[in-house]
Amino acid sequence: MSETAEAFQKQPASSMTAEQLDQLAINTIRTLSIDAVQQANSGHPGTPMALAPLVYTIWNRVLRFDPMDPIWPDRDRFLLSNGHASMLLWSVLHLTGTRAVNAEYENLGQPSVTLDDIRHFRQLDSKAPGHPEYHWTSGVEATTGPLGQGVATSVGMAIAEKWLASRYNRPGFDIFDYRIYVTCSDGDMMEGVASEAASLAGHLRLDNLCWIYDNNHITIEGNTRITFSEDIAARFQGYGWNVLRVGNANDAGLIENALDIFRNTKGRPTFIILDSHIGYGAPHKHDTAEAHGEPLGEEEVRLAKRFYGWPENAKFLVPDVVYQRFADGIGARGAEARREWTQLFAQYESKYPHLAAEIGLMQRRELPEGWDRNLPVFPASRKGIAGRDASGQVLNVLAQNIPWLVGGSADLGTSNKTTLKFEGAGDFEAETPGGRNLHFGIREHAMMATVNGLSLSKLRAFGATFLIFSDYARPAIRLAAIMELPAIFIFTHDAMGDGEDGPTHQPVEQLASLRAIPGLALIRPADANEVVEAYRTIMQFRHEPAAGALAPASADLGPEQIRTRLRRCAWRLCAG
Repeated sequence: MSETAEAFQKQPASSMTAEQLDQLAINTIRTLSIDAVQQANSGHPGTPMALAPLVYTIWNRVLRFDPMDPIWPDRDRFLLSNGHASMLLWSVLHLTGTRAVNAEYENLGQPSVTLDDIRHFRQLDSKAPGHPEYHWTSGVEATTGPLGQGVATSVGMAIAEKWLASRYNRPGFDIFDYRIYVTCSDGDMMEGVASEAASLAGHLRLDNLCWIYDNNHITIEGNTRITFSEDIAARFQGYGWNVLRVGNANDAGLIENALDIFRNTKGRPTFIILDSHIGYGAPHKHDTAEAHGEPLGEEEVRLAKRFYGWPENAKFLVPDVVYQRFADGIGARGAEARREWTQLFAQYESKYPHLAAEIGLMQRRELPEGWDRNLPVFPASRKGIAGRDASGQVLNVLAQNIPWLVGGSADLGTSNKTTLKFEGAGDFEAETPGGRNLHFGIREHAMMATVNGLSLSKLRAFGATFLIFSDYARPAIRLAAIMELPAIFIFTHDAMGDGEDGPTHQPVEQLASLRAIPGLALIRPADANEVVEAYRTIMQFRHEPAAGALAPASADLGPEQIRTRLRRCAWRLCAG
């Protein structure tokens, strides 16, 4: 390290104002992102250069998140739906000192993302991959990358918070009271799943949800005017969102003010349009497509660093005061928020031990004692019972035994037989957020992404439709497998021979395509008792999604024959 760079790294906080410290931290995010993409010779530098002030403001001024415990249940969630800008997330996870947690939810006491991980950005085994990967890097709330998936998943997280608060909060005990912040791009807004999800969120009036749209007017092929000319503010107003605009992405004060308005808005989700300049600071690539998806080049990197007042030849430089700035901000604020919540939960546990025990089981993805009691047993029969009918009976039993089992159908509840009908089940709506039945409307893709968001929030969630419409939902199902979520996807009408609706509704290749998804357990029960045993198997999954393909009636074997046969081959069936 040169003397100039070393002096820059060691500059004292006492020599700077608060605004200068903030700007230094923002530029650290920018330069780490630039250096990582340049060294990898691959990646997307322009968006981190533009959105560093936004991400810094969210994390160091607003987010209720404790880096020492990144899975604290009442933390705010941050999703990077424009996942190609992952260096934004790797930078703040490193600078905040966020700790790593393993698959058993144990804090490992080591950094989630090291500076060496950032040096090896987009390389094998680095904790800083090309897109955010849940279950790989702690502090990542959801795997994002295919555009639109992050924003759609966030709707499930927002529904989950509303449901959790309704079931578990008591007067004086706001155990669940968190918000979901999502950054998104032009590409997210063009994807159909985002429209489905935004419509659903507006209908449900999810005022705990905020999407911040990076309005930089640039995609890979050039300016968005060649493909995207709609009035996006009017579009989201039509969905029932509160729409705000921040005209300068470099003004942290304006950004913070907009986020304050979000937190004080009731009855509507918030959509913030943030006008930004991709590649901000790069004199020849500012506001160009070249800044979007390729390294800047060594000379442009030096010129950008000169613009930021940064040592031009220093690489992966983090001034000591920047680490301290984050420690004094989100580090102190998050630790205090978690400490207060922990004390509150201890009092809650004393007053409401049964509810506290439920929360503990749910957070560890465990099942309550007696979760499979009273499951139906179907007598052997030549006529048989349709798979969907057996499934409906099983779901209604399981949901009474497992209070956090929720789900619904894409407007096919009466056909899929997924409606929970027991007393007190109810419908989830804005006025009744404790309902167990979710009505997704005719939005198969957003439904399955929402199920993923519910599962990421530790609820046990299911979504249902006809098998043929798995085609509309497959991207979200694939992400559930990548994230190792115990989501449940229910498909009925698995019968290519039923031709009343014609070939468009006859599933032929769908089973093969689902079987081709690595990590997805696909079970195709042959009769009613196999349906029971299939659910008994699926419900014990903690890190695998499952899809059930349910056929019309066939002859039923006896329950003991089924139990023995399915237990022997369940894992073979799951592997496809």
